[in-house]
Amino acid sequence: MGIKLKEAGYHDFVILEQADDLGGTWRDNTYPGCACDVPSPLYSFSFALNPGWTRLFAPHAEILDYLRRCADAYGLGPHLRFGKRVVGLEYDDEAVRWAVSTSDGETLRAHAVVSGMGALHVPKFPGIVGREGFRGASWHSAEWDHSYDLTGKRVAVIGTGASAAQFVPRIAERVERLYVVQRTPPWVQSKPDVEIPDGLRRTLRAFPPARRALRGAVYWLLETRALGFAVHPRLMRGHQEAALRHLRRQVPDPELRAKLTPDYTIGCKRILLADDYYPALCRDNVELVTDPLTRITETAIVDATGREREVDAIVYGTGFKVVDALQEWRITGRKGLTLADAWRDGVEAYLGVATAGFPNLFFLLGPNTGLAHTSVVFMIEAQVRYVMDCLRLLSRTGARGLDVRAEAQREFNRGLQRRLGRRVWSEGGCDSWYLDAHGVNRTIWPGFTFEYWARTRHARRTAYELIY
Repeated sequence: MGIKLKEAGYHDFVILEQADDLGGTWRDNTYPGCACDVPSPLYSFSFALNPGWTRLFAPHAEILDYLRRCADAYGLGPHLRFGKRVVGLEYDDEAVRWAVSTSDGETLRAHAVVSGMGALHVPKFPGIVGREGFRGASWHSAEWDHSYDLTGKRVAVIGTGASAAQFVPRIAERVERLYVVQRTPPWVQSKPDVEIPDGLRRTLRAFPPARRALRGAVYWLLETRALGFAVHPRLMRGHQEAALRHLRRQVPDPELRAKLTPDYTIGCKRILLADDYYPALCRDNVELVTDPLTRITETAIVDATGREREVDAIVYGTGFKVVDALQEWRITGRKGLTLADAWRDGVEAYLGVATAGFPNLFFLLGPNTGLAHTSVVFMIEAQVRYVMDCLRLLSRTGARGLDVRAEAQREFNRGLQRRLGRRVWSEGGCDSWYLDAHGVNRTIWPGFTFEYWARTRHARRTAYELIY
């Protein structure tokens, strides 16, 4: 967003970051094995393709370095303000401006605000009785405690999502005993994570069109995965068969294999990519626990059968608060309307970017713009382009603000939810973090990404009320 503002000649902006450095999820997540599950050529900005990725699926350190290089190359340093945690936004109807409050007591006044806070950053912990009374070491995967040595320890990992699939194989080799607590088995496919040869990297550096061609090939390959999401769940059958073959090949024990076989349609939950996760669960020092945990004592985890397992440390791979993450902010829009009230019946926005009653407030990766099949960087770029078009609309018309019309928002979300109700996330037979407390999908875009790109090419003036 900052880069595109500067390119368009907007220089009067700041980027507020609560941490002491940039990088978001790639700064915070430092757990062993942390890496991207989207191929590297597509996990970068289209205007700053990186020819130096060392692997097809880049490790977190390389992605963090890439983001820092982009910030330096495009001169974002003077705009970055670190240690600035936003605690509230309040719209002034008279001044047609936002007051942005930070935790250190500062208030900034802005014509427009863009929320680039992302979705996967507020750790979620399970509501297991006794969790806070555990006397050993414990932490969430996104807040890894590198000061604690797991070597030779008895460790429980609670959760078997994307992060756990990456760090479980790494710590299984070091611990004395590992208990992996699984509520629902994930679908896992093979991860073709190969090293990118030096010769190919040299070619990509010397010949920019090759970078563009590689990115295009990866984009269209991943877009074919959306057929089962965007068209009909039956089209996921090939992916499901591939995952079952992967499971049979890697888990010879029929009893363990049965515990790891999902009973829902693939794609209903996030599909994991890993070639070392199943082998880690087959190790002699690893036990897959499928009975629900009922409580945690000072020294052990206890399952529904009453069995206690003594542990020295607990690692929570239990994901993040996604649907309700934005509602933790105190946001007040026109005529005192709070975001909590606006979203009382469910989180929604027009194109996932704007919400009625909150002029000049834009969301990146807002409601229903997450993806299950390809890179969200593509969506972010589409949204940034759309926000820039909204700002240009203000400039052209001389308006001070623009507020999406409630009827435009309702019409968009009615069509969105109509599509989502027939898709695998609702009909696949699972419960996932894509859904809110009422079982409504507030997270995922239901179609192809090129559809979203087409719909966000220009801001439609008739969808907005202009404020002068």
